[in-house]
Parts: sequence; structure tokens; C-alpha cells
Amino acid sequence: MPILLTGFAPFDGEHINPSWEAVRGFDGREIAGHRIDVQRLPVEFHTAREHLREALLARRYAAVLCIGQAGGRSSISLERVAINLADARMADNANYQPQMQPLIAGAPNAYFAPCRLESALAALHAASIPAEISLSAGSFVCNDVFFGLCHFHATEQASLRGTFVHIPYAPQQVLQRPLPSMPIEMVQRAIEVLIEGLAAE
Repeated sequence: MPILLTGFAPFDGEHINPSWEAVRGFDGREIAGHRIDVQRLPVEFHTAREHLREALLARRYAAVLCIGQAGGRSSISLERVAINLADARMADNANYQPQMQPLIAGAPNAYFAPCRLESALAALHAASIPAEISLSAGSFVCNDVFFGLCHFHATEQASLRGTFVHIPYAPQQVLQRPLPSMPIEMVQRAIEVLIEGLAAE
């Protein structure tokens, strides 16, 4: 079965989103015996999650790796916990800014990522890529998508593996501000390592 890789459109006044810049070149490639499909998600509550769900219903995937930008972080962040909460400090690209609302009514308060994060972390470190396990994907659209992935795993396809990965800004995004960044090429190498790990589970 193929593996699905997702990134996001730009948001918050940015001209690029490093998640999409990193993943778009993987479309159609084969890694560890799996074809890679790629999808760009909108930075919009509910809509992004529905786009992911539609893709998962349209084709059966072995695994899903969702990538998002986390400006200010200095390493690859493997997200462990998705929470059933939308609480935005700014509006999304549809000018929607929910406050303290559940993402899916009646769903659990939280899910753990359906994959082996410790082995993924070790593989990234072995490849000399800065990485960490994070306990919070926030409460913006990234977490919305992550929660949707975990909910799909829990309610519709128990064999589906995957997680959400936050990445730092790209270097061109921080030219005028002293914030951490990571070259897109390093992010792409990290994605290859993570896909190889998901394929081996």
C-alpha cells in the first residue's frame, strides 16, 4: 500500500510554508517499497481535517506522515499527543478563530500517535538530524489534522500508522529575525528516515 505525506499552505503572512516545500517533491517517489502520495492541506480548521479524511477514504494507505510548521522550534518535533481542542491564538486562513472548542464532539479528550516514536527518534539521531519527541502539537490547525488522523485510526482503520511532525522555519523565513531554522534538504532527509521507519513497522 502507498504512504500519504501531507504539508500545509502558507499562513500568518508568510509567502511559503516549509512543510509544503519539503514534501511536494516526494509525490510519486518510491521509498522502502511504498509509493508516496502527497497532498497540500489548507490552513483552515475542520476543512484540513476533512481533506485528510477524504484522502484516507479514497485510497487505503499503509501510513500517513503529516508535516507542519512550528516557528521558533529548533529541531524536528515528533508529536506524541493529539488533543480534542481548538483554541487559536490567531485566525486561520478562512478568518476563523475558535476558542476552547472540541474538534470532534463525543470523541476522546486525547489520542497517542499510532506509531513507534522512540525508534523514529533514534533513527533521526543516527542520521545526525536534530529531533525530539514533543508532548504538544498545540491547539491550532496542525493539532486538528493530527487529531483527525488519530481518530481515523481509532474508529475506521486500526492498521493505519503515522504521526504529525513539526518542523522549524526555513532559512529564508528568518533572514530578518533571530529565530531557529532548518534547511529544507535536512527536513527532506528526515522525512525519508521517518518513511523508512513507518514502512518497517
